[in-house]
Amino acid sequence: MDNNIRQQLNEYIIAHQEDFYRLAFSYVKNRDAALDVVQESIVRALSKSDSLRQPEYLKTWFYRILLNESMNHYRRSKRLVPLEESVADGPAPASDPAERLDLYAAIDRLDPKEQAIIKLRFFEDMKLEEIAHITGTNLNTVKSRLYKSLRKLRDLTGEEVTT
Repeated sequence: MDNNIRQQLNEYIIAHQEDFYRLAFSYVKNRDAALDVVQESIVRALSKSDSLRQPEYLKTWFYRILLNESMNHYRRSKRLVPLEESVADGPAPASDPAERLDLYAAIDRLDPKEQAIIKLRFFEDMKLEEIAHITGTNLNTVKSRLYKSLRKLRDLTGEEVTT
């Protein structure tokens, strides 16, 4: 790999490590697991750095790796449900309509693909084109999932969500 690209990758990783941690934490909800996800993403990026042909795609290329690692960890850990939680997953009791769901809890109830778009758009402040590139989906699909997710969040929280 070109040393210039490797240097750019190193600088990018150092400059944005807090952003990476925040995104990973939004999936795994655990400090140590989020750090593991970020570390795995960095290792994977460094080992695959020769596949990055165009330095201008460094951000989206790395976020794709990070998102995949976060989702993989989320899926693996989702299969391991402590007994206490499995009992609590029964039907929810009727609640007072005045009670509001926490926004983060509502986001966690979305489909993983919808979560990814919401988190990249609003937590990482990415443009829809960048999200399409990171997720490997069509721009119109990203737009459709974003608006569908926002409608779901509005229904889950009972509040208006703005773009």
